[in-house]
Amino acid sequence: MPEQSNDYRVVVFGAGGVGKSSLVLRFVKGTFRESYIPTIEDTYRQVISCDKSICTLQITDTTGSHQFPAMQRLSISKGHAFILVYSITSKQSMEELKPIFEQICQIKGDVENIPIMLVGNKNDETSGREVETSDGEALAKRWKCAFMETSAKTNHNVKELFQELLNLEKRRTVSLQIDGKKNKQQKRAEKLKGKCVVM
Repeated sequence: MPEQSNDYRVVVFGAGGVGKSSLVLRFVKGTFRESYIPTIEDTYRQVISCDKSICTLQITDTTGSHQFPAMQRLSISKGHAFILVYSITSKQSMEELKPIFEQICQIKGDVENIPIMLVGNKNDETSGREVETSDGEALAKRWKCAFMETSAKTNHNVKELFQELLNLEKRRTVSLQIDGKKNKQQKRAEKLKGKCVVM
């Protein structure tokens, strides 16, 4: 079956425990949980505006472990945009992003036109900070990608992170804002969710 072309796929990578799922859940559902539950792979969907029509933002929350290299490669090859998350409380978590970034470059080739956001999460935990903001900025500059610090816990910069990522998309216009006029279409899109339509 051919891929749905109106899906915009964002993949979230990072070491275990940096808060990938927390960022995604905070953005999609507005919730935060204190307990840590390791992820294998989850996909979340959100309706967004894309080239002035409705499309689905598909967010793939990947595993923090390195046990599934084939899944990682598949996520990269299917992804349109990438969020690389480290925790500001762990220098090691930043180091672990380097092979992932290299793999994105390997699979995607030229990454200059691909939206990539380097994210320092847990910036509410200032007392345990191991990675300075300037370190994140320097790495982003080296990788020629965008950079932001966030806190899924306090909801700091979470929506901004996803909007900024979509703003980096130059091949089409993608936005979290859906025009008021699109409400009927949006309702129809939601009604059709989960139903098969024969064209």
